[in-house]
Amino acid sequence: MRHGQPKLAATDKISVHEMKDWIEQYDRSEITHHPVPQASVQLAATATVIVSSSAPRALSSVQALGLKPALVDGLFCEAQLPYGHWKLPRLSPFTWAIILRVLWLCGYSRNVESAGVARRRASTAAKRLQSIASDGPVLLLGHGLMNRMIAKQLMADGWARQKRNGSQYWSATVYQYGGV
Repeated sequence: MRHGQPKLAATDKISVHEMKDWIEQYDRSEITHHPVPQASVQLAATATVIVSSSAPRALSSVQALGLKPALVDGLFCEAQLPYGHWKLPRLSPFTWAIILRVLWLCGYSRNVESAGVARRRASTAAKRLQSIASDGPVLLLGHGLMNRMIAKQLMADGWARQKRNGSQYWSATVYQYGGV
């Protein structure tokens, strides 16, 4: 499950150099106090083991669901965004995030883990989740891209997607081993 909507102050256009501070603020953010979608609450109630990224937005999402994580680990944190040192152009942070993510996927990883390292981390995370799943259904409160990278490894290991409800905040995808 992806975390709830992060609580961020409105930001004017910034340079890619200023993205470093914006990314740090985003990484420290908790979620807004909007009601948790009922579908997310119902799905979370089916889990026997709760796992969370160590990011505040994931941990506050677990709390908003009224749950306590059995495991909190940075292994499940989002793949980091790089940033640069140039001052122009000035764009919205969300536009920069898209541009920087595309650049990261193409190999630009200044100051952060590379896409290859993140994929290996996702593979390790998938193995950890598979091991935990022997105790029953697992709910991972994680992040958009890292959740997709973990899912790719789960499917490569024989897990099948059972249902998916998008990629927005609070969205979730359910996997089952062997598609059974």
